[in-house]
Amino acid sequence: MSSPETHSAEPLCDHYSFGNFTLHVGHRTLHRGGEEVRLRSRAFEVLAYLVDHHGQLVTKAALMEAVWPDTAVTDNSLAQCMVEVRRALDDDAQRVIQTVARRGYVFAAPVMTPVVEFPSQPAILPVKPEASALAPGRPARTLRGLYVLGGALGLLTLMTGGLILVRLNPAGRELTYTQLTNFTDSAVSPALSPDGRMLAFIRSDNWWLTTDEIWVKMLPDGEPVQVTHDPRPKYGLAFSPNGSRIAYTVGPWWTAFTVSPLGGEPRKVLSNSAGLTWLNERQLLFSEISSGVHMGVVTATENRSEYHKIYFPQDERGMVHLSYASPDRRWALVVEMNPVWQPCRLIPLDGSSAGRQVGPKGHCTSAAWSPDGRWMYFGAEVEGNHHLWRQRFPAGEPEQITSGPTEEDGIAVAPDRRSLITSLGMRQSAIWIHDSGGERPLSSEGYVWHPEMSHRSGSVPRFSRDGKSLFYLRSDSSAGAAELWRADPESNRSTPVLRGVSILEYDISDDGKETVFSTQPPRKPSQLWLAALEGRSPPRMLSDSGEDSPHFGPHGEILYRMADGSTHYLAQMKRDGSGRSKVVPYAIGAIHSISPDRRWVTTTARIGADAGTLAIPVAGGGPRRICSGCPVVWAPDGRFLYLSLQKGSRTSLGKTRLIPLPPGEMLPNATNPHGMVGLDDPAAFPGSRLIDGWQFSPGPDPSVFAYVKTTVHRNLFRIPLP
Repeated sequence: MSSPETHSAEPLCDHYSFGNFTLHVGHRTLHRGGEEVRLRSRAFEVLAYLVDHHGQLVTKAALMEAVWPDTAVTDNSLAQCMVEVRRALDDDAQRVIQTVARRGYVFAAPVMTPVVEFPSQPAILPVKPEASALAPGRPARTLRGLYVLGGALGLLTLMTGGLILVRLNPAGRELTYTQLTNFTDSAVSPALSPDGRMLAFIRSDNWWLTTDEIWVKMLPDGEPVQVTHDPRPKYGLAFSPNGSRIAYTVGPWWTAFTVSPLGGEPRKVLSNSAGLTWLNERQLLFSEISSGVHMGVVTATENRSEYHKIYFPQDERGMVHLSYASPDRRWALVVEMNPVWQPCRLIPLDGSSAGRQVGPKGHCTSAAWSPDGRWMYFGAEVEGNHHLWRQRFPAGEPEQITSGPTEEDGIAVAPDRRSLITSLGMRQSAIWIHDSGGERPLSSEGYVWHPEMSHRSGSVPRFSRDGKSLFYLRSDSSAGAAELWRADPESNRSTPVLRGVSILEYDISDDGKETVFSTQPPRKPSQLWLAALEGRSPPRMLSDSGEDSPHFGPHGEILYRMADGSTHYLAQMKRDGSGRSKVVPYAIGAIHSISPDRRWVTTTARIGADAGTLAIPVAGGGPRRICSGCPVVWAPDGRFLYLSLQKGSRTSLGKTRLIPLPPGEMLPNATNPHGMVGLDDPAAFPGSRLIDGWQFSPGPDPSVFAYVKTTVHRNLFRIPLP
């Protein structure tokens, strides 16, 4: 039987029997005995697909893609169909269709076809995937593997030294997890010294541009020791060939530093250098900016001699942040973003081609090689699940290594080829509000999206113009489809605004009656939609050509970011999708925020001599520099500008500068070509003040703001290699 992950909605058979039911696919009928049971069209298709793949785990994503092709929907549409199907089958106890939490469903009842009879308890048996089940981006998973680690939160409370866990991988093979760190918070970004004796990592819940610190542990039983005291955003740890230095990248304007595993002062190695690793004692492999934010892979020595360009993404918005050379130094795996994480890419280090994508078809954030070069390893998010994968070099099929409700990310392969080290844990996210009554949560279920999680600034929570509503994106998991919700800060009640609509970025009209948003159908360009929040009519598609960052303009038009070749521009269209034109002639980055009068948008880019966070006039004209790269947002009534200056960390909430604005103005009266210099100095901006926090959503009064609080618990584990 074909895998449910790759099978189309077309059934294998025309009719099936299970219990006292008969499903006739051709006639689109369901009978209990001699009596027909009515089902609506979508509910019937859901049932037919599940029955057609009985005994197999069908993920929610695969089911929605089969039943709702080319349509942006969330889990709510599927959940409503499942309620109707269970009611028709009298399956409140879920004996017929079993739910696998946050994964999908298994049709567990015995099914008879004209030629095949299946066992009566398939849901508790390991499902052995066929070759097609290992196709890129479509992992085969077993229920038993999920059940072994079903109590994942319990796992995170069993933090005793030397904890050993046994679970099954998707192929049904036992994996023994040996715990290496025992923090009550989190450890991420593992890196091993060449001899495998030292383990470096960041003690943080975030591996990407975190202000937390680097630690080192001697394996197997040494005490972890902090080796940096560097508050700048950092990522990308790598040991030098002799193990005497640990390289890391300081962002967001990309400088490579090294520090001794014994501690001490970090030493600057190269400017305009990210993801630095060593090819040998002399040659370095790293990324650099060529123009704007276009970042690609190069090789050179520490004084930049013997310089060679290797690979730059075709799109000028593409950025390669990490690269991993093969043991023979002929190939490299690269991790790139545009503007979200892409699948990993395999490139030749002689620069002869752009290579090809490898690994699962998902968001790849880490990679590694086996010491003999026969296997490539990936940490990737596929269908909302972040796990480890491997693929035989050069042209094998991706195979999933880990599964279950936990997330695994970061890969360090031991020199003896017998094991790898990864960061394992779980995360939860909720929206909180600060007001005169203190701080309290506004959401308690689901996962609230925010820019650092989605890499799209248009996902940030935002207050309505009158401050009576707070809009935000919520999903069932840290990577699942998100729908738009509205919270009432007075009553603490939250309700969905657009049920069944999956959203990446959004904006709310000034009167609070409409939203313009973007979606991302599977394996298709992004789309722009316009919808009434009252739900009086279905959402209307404006574009399906890869546009993003939609916002309402000052006169009701739609502003967005359009692609033109390998660059992107600020553009506008009418509300029916017609009349498209560029607003300014220069390229921009993603649109981060829009002023309350809708006459300025902010972006992070390099335009001529200006670089950093720039304000772009919607009416046309040159940009105005604000700062070197700080997130910027306005109060809903336009009286204040908020600039996030210091990112939060494990020990700090971060810092944000609140600046009062002159009446009728959306930017301070600052004419300095370098932007708002002196942001750390209160005297530079009279009436301003510093607030604890980073990238929050301001209300109409400075005492009122909302923010996303993410709770993460991760530790480092050793996993034997298959």
